[in-house]
Amino acid sequence: MYDIEKYYNARSVSEAAMLLMEHPEARIISGGSDVLIKIREGKMAGTSLVSIRDIEELKGIERKENGDIYIGAGTVFSHITANSVIRKYIPVLGEAVDQVGGPQIRNIGTIGGNICNGAVSADSVPTVFSYNSLLHIANAEGGRTVPVREFYLGPGRVDLHPGEVLTHVVIPRAEYEGYHGHYIKYSMRNAMDIATLSCSVVSKVNVSEKILEDVRITFGVAAPVPYRCTETETLLKGRKLDTSLYQELEESIRNEIHPRDSWRASKAFRLQIGGEIARRALIRTVELAEAELGGENA
Repeated sequence: MYDIEKYYNARSVSEAAMLLMEHPEARIISGGSDVLIKIREGKMAGTSLVSIRDIEELKGIERKENGDIYIGAGTVFSHITANSVIRKYIPVLGEAVDQVGGPQIRNIGTIGGNICNGAVSADSVPTVFSYNSLLHIANAEGGRTVPVREFYLGPGRVDLHPGEVLTHVVIPRAEYEGYHGHYIKYSMRNAMDIATLSCSVVSKVNVSEKILEDVRITFGVAAPVPYRCTETETLLKGRKLDTSLYQELEESIRNEIHPRDSWRASKAFRLQIGGEIARRALIRTVELAEAELGGENA
């Protein structure tokens, strides 16, 4: 049984914002893959819900004339993976969300829910961080835009005020054009498991000169919130792609991330894995850049 106090079905973003202002104790629900589980477990028993599932303006993906990519917060994972814009310009995001749960979850779970629940194990979030994404949030005053790096306030806490609804994840053209990305999720099982540790690397490579022009490295489950390794990024930018760079990458990552001990894995194990998956992810992004140049020259 689901102990739900009241259920409101919003038909527009403005109606959802109004309902949330009128009922500040209510929670937003779309796919329900997180909220309904918590209600059934008794953690949110007696909660009122505002459904945004039927709001069409929250669904879909569009590349604007200026090249910015808008992803509706209500877009389910399977639609992100299959979308032609994602596959052409930021395929790493589709690959990342394709590792969420199983097919049932990927057909109901949304990127907005994945971001707003504040879980550091969320598969979409490291890549959203590495692309310096912006979050468009609607409210009664018209709305605001928040860099995703400022959205996470602590474990399970995000910067979403009463009466607010996340409407779009925006990836600016300048943040993805010329970049390649790769996401690695380490978990105890190959499927249907949350991440023990995850890492998304996005890089821009000068293939002919073998120079790492830019790199962004974001971890999940390595700190209380999604963690950008800015110290390591600074260390690597502008460097020659050689064995010493990858060795320094591993060492720097292990000094920078702050995982914890848990029943899933020890801190020491996560530190060891962290350096390894960051190295593998960067190597893969370089391979993708080389393959693209090879295809252009063919």
